[in-house]
Amino acid sequence: MLGRPAARPVVSMSPTFTLTASCPDQVGIIAAVSGFIAQAGASITEASQHSDPVTGHFFMRYEISAENLPFTKVSFQDALRPLAERFGMDWAVSSSATPCRVLALVSKQDHCLADLLYRWRRQDFAFDLVGVISNHEDLRQDVEQLGLPYHHVPVTPEERTAAFERIEKMFEDTRADVMVLARYMQILPAALCARLSGRIINIHHSFLPSFAGANPYRQAYERGVKIIGATCHYVTEELDAGPIIEQDVMRVHHGDSVERMIALGRDVERAVLARGLRYHVQDRVLVHGNKTVVFP
Repeated sequence: MLGRPAARPVVSMSPTFTLTASCPDQVGIIAAVSGFIAQAGASITEASQHSDPVTGHFFMRYEISAENLPFTKVSFQDALRPLAERFGMDWAVSSSATPCRVLALVSKQDHCLADLLYRWRRQDFAFDLVGVISNHEDLRQDVEQLGLPYHHVPVTPEERTAAFERIEKMFEDTRADVMVLARYMQILPAALCARLSGRIINIHHSFLPSFAGANPYRQAYERGVKIIGATCHYVTEELDAGPIIEQDVMRVHHGDSVERMIALGRDVERAVLARGLRYHVQDRVLVHGNKTVVFP
């Protein structure tokens, strides 16, 4: 049984639609979109734009008060479609009435998962945690005591394909919007990464592109670096090379051991993953090629 996550108190907020769009830069985009929203009788409560002078591409994110709109989300999309087609937009509309559904994957290390569980319980930002999948049993009690489903899916060389087929089916069955690898120490199949492009988020314990792959703290120690970091990125077929959402660093000392670096790095990993997930669920990340525009 996949089960249902525990209910949480809901904070009452005015409903909003979030419009994200990117297109070739041209005159009149902002005026046309703003005019459309004004004619519909709505207000823009937050607006962000970016024009890339190198690629000639334009990016925008508008939060729109939906309280007085005569539209549902679907009818709002239908009304906006001709304008979006005129400018050649890659666009999407989300509604605050439907929080992003998150499925977390974890192995034995609990610090990133523990932070996500805390933020979910405290409603630090709006998302629905629909369950946790692990290739180990170690964190079952931590998860189930909060009323969340915990699924043990062992990943062995013999059963690897079947395991990831099962994980993908759970993703579909829970109607999850995004899969978060919260220190999940397995490499996902390339085909799965391709099918869920832009919907899998990973926390890597180094400041990418430095020290990709296994044992980055050991690599950093052997290189004698003076800073260590963490990177939240989208997962692609190429290991640790997907579009970067968020990063941060902290200084280390020449006398710090690998174990000390690992301990220090946990704080950075937690914070970076939380910020990256927040940006994603709030539709603040627009992917363009292998880069991102992030509106904080």
